[in-house]
Amino acid sequence: MSRIASRTIGEADVTILTDGSTDFGAALFPATAPEHIAALLERQGIDKIATNFNAVLIRNGGRTVLCDAGPRNLFGPTCGFLPEAMAEAGVAPEDVDVLFATHLHPDHIAGMITPEGAAVFPRAELVVRREEHGFWSDESQTAPLPDPIPGWAGLARAVLAAYGDRLRLIGPEGEIAPGLTAMPLDGHTPGHGGWRLSSGRAQLIHGGDIIHAPALQATDPEIGIAFDMDMDRARVTRKRLLDELATDGALFTGGHYLRPAFHVAVRDGSGYRLERP
Repeated sequence: MSRIASRTIGEADVTILTDGSTDFGAALFPATAPEHIAALLERQGIDKIATNFNAVLIRNGGRTVLCDAGPRNLFGPTCGFLPEAMAEAGVAPEDVDVLFATHLHPDHIAGMITPEGAAVFPRAELVVRREEHGFWSDESQTAPLPDPIPGWAGLARAVLAAYGDRLRLIGPEGEIAPGLTAMPLDGHTPGHGGWRLSSGRAQLIHGGDIIHAPALQATDPEIGIAFDMDMDRARVTRKRLLDELATDGALFTGGHYLRPAFHVAVRDGSGYRLERP
């Protein structure tokens, strides 16, 4: 089974790497009635809330950038296949020049280090938004919060330590690499963001984790997930970005879309339909 999907964006080669997959339970959407979730699934002819864990490989201008790195072995046997996906794409860990973390949740950064805490990508510079780094690196902010936040923060600090002097902090719209710029997407975590790849007239937008369950949160953007640290703010961000994507007809992807994970958004009633161009 292939774990990659590729497109050319201008002069850049972009490959979605599928680290793994899982199904969510309705309880992870605590502000939404189970009956509403069941109705949305039935309308689409599906019976599970499926999600993928994606990383994105960008080869552009002689540089190789990896955005996010999956959950490694933290989420069971259906995840942890980033090394296989990278091998299929023809890229070795030492080929990666830049790592970007859309945010520091485990399913995006665990694959950046070994279980022993060593950096997986020996040459890569790790790029993180300053706000995200400030929150997760400060134990006085994370320790008083309910589980699992303190444990997730411990992993985040281990990743930051592993890259040490190869860590670069950027502002909300800072440059990740030439042609690749961060996009602030508030709500999911204190410094959560996506990115915009521009090459010539072509562009690709990564929406980070504004959507975890495509079958639910695109169809009804009001639906929030328990992983959002500020669910109301994340809801506003999701609605705004989906409206912009549908208006512009822009190609986009994200951390949890199902393969091949390249989409455009089309308005459909009060929500959106994801279509593959």
